[in-house]
Amino acid sequence: MHHTDRLVHWVLSSLELETTLFHIGQYCGSWRASVAGRMRAGFHLVLHGECWLHLPGEPGVPLQAGDAVFFLRDVPHHLGPHADGQACAPAAAMQPLEPPAPDGTGLACGFFDFRPGLSEVLLAPFPDYLVLPARDQALAGARPLFDLILAEARRGDAEPSPLIARLVDLLLFYVVRHLATREDVARGLWPLLRSAEFSSLMLALIRHPGRPWTLESMAELVHMSRATFCKRFMETCGQSPAAFLLLLRMKIASQLLASRCSVAQVAEQVGYRSEAAFARAFKKATGEQPGAVRRQGQPGQQGQPGAPSALPHAAPALE
Repeated sequence: MHHTDRLVHWVLSSLELETTLFHIGQYCGSWRASVAGRMRAGFHLVLHGECWLHLPGEPGVPLQAGDAVFFLRDVPHHLGPHADGQACAPAAAMQPLEPPAPDGTGLACGFFDFRPGLSEVLLAPFPDYLVLPARDQALAGARPLFDLILAEARRGDAEPSPLIARLVDLLLFYVVRHLATREDVARGLWPLLRSAEFSSLMLALIRHPGRPWTLESMAELVHMSRATFCKRFMETCGQSPAAFLLLLRMKIASQLLASRCSVAQVAEQVGYRSEAAFARAFKKATGEQPGAVRRQGQPGQQGQPGAPSALPHAAPALE
């Protein structure tokens, strides 16, 4: 695999999220369902039947079994059985998923919570919502994930399977990776990672986050003048080199903290001589204290929301 593809995969792993399954079941007759208004990203999976997606000022979007809708931001919307969104009645009671009713629509709905920082940069270029049609051949490789979600949903247990949320995580990652390769969608950070002129710089920053990087040294690495480098970096990424370097260092710091390195060790590895200065920068970039992230990664704390995977020795997998 080319190193730019590996770089994209590593950065994709920075999309730290926690998926929550809100409800799963089927609606019959006239109904209206939504995950909007809670200031959270969300999703709807159509498990069986048909329905319509309605957003203010836009025509209804028909959905069928196997389709998925991902809301990367909180957007007013609702799902219902009618092409006319006004005809969709207020929420009717959701019924058990099994057995499927002749006029029923089976849904799995829930929320995504993304950690701040690099996740926001990764998602910023993408639209507010994404519809994943079952018939989209470009994403045919993701269909087994949907089949596994459906199989888990149909188990008939008293409580929904916790595997559903994890499978939705994988489904979203698959979709985001696909979108990152599309020139008509992917902007900002994604073309920066794949570009011939900047990918070598991204690789160097990840491998050596503790170096005393300056605008001059970064510009020299990509064989540009300081002014040209800043201009082209900003045009491509939408962020200044310094702002991007800060986010990248804090992402690597999060992974090292989760692998139980001390705060002092992490501060040094990402280029800070002062532990206090590192703590201030980390808090500003992530909203958390370094010690809190380190405790999340200790034995007995694994699996808590937002605990990132470790990046030993600054990404040897990218060698």
